[in-house]
Amino acid sequence: MANVNWRTINIDLLDPESPANFSTSSLAPAVASVSASEVQSLSSQIKQLLRGGDSEGALRGALENPPYGGDAAAKEVHLATVVEILQSIKQSEMSPMLSRIYGSDGGVEVLDVLMKFLYKGMSHTSQPSSASTRSMSPQSTGFSQIHSRVGGEGGGQAMSVLLSWHEKLVEIAGPGSIIRVMSDRRTV
Repeated sequence: MANVNWRTINIDLLDPESPANFSTSSLAPAVASVSASEVQSLSSQIKQLLRGGDSEGALRGALENPPYGGDAAAKEVHLATVVEILQSIKQSEMSPMLSRIYGSDGGVEVLDVLMKFLYKGMSHTSQPSSASTRSMSPQSTGFSQIHSRVGGEGGGQAMSVLLSWHEKLVEIAGPGSIIRVMSDRRTV
């Protein structure tokens, strides 16, 4: 006993409630795998609804079938579809539509998925492209200066739409939606 270095013993292995004693993969919910072709076909069906004038049905269809188990390409296609739907809906129709969805069966979960897409869309439109990072020059102060806006204002317009939806969504669903989205391990 005198030869044991007590500082090297991993006491977490002796604790039955330690994460070292069970698989942490059980904490993540199981999601079904989704192929890019399935997402593409769903996207075309949703766009058909949108062209038919059923914007609420298109939004609901996109939000009720999020590609949790899809690869990055499938998730990008679905995000582009959701952003296209959001951009096609008039600002005066946002609150009534969100209220109807919120009041329907499973509406809270649907609006939580919308919040996930809003955050993902905001993260994509705020990332600088490789062309805009090349037009930055370091200043003597150590800060960078952007000389031109490569790509026009398309990203700014999408960000404005996403922020408008975020405002209306928090107004209808409350701040609990933000907490549920941030704590959910499933990503869109």
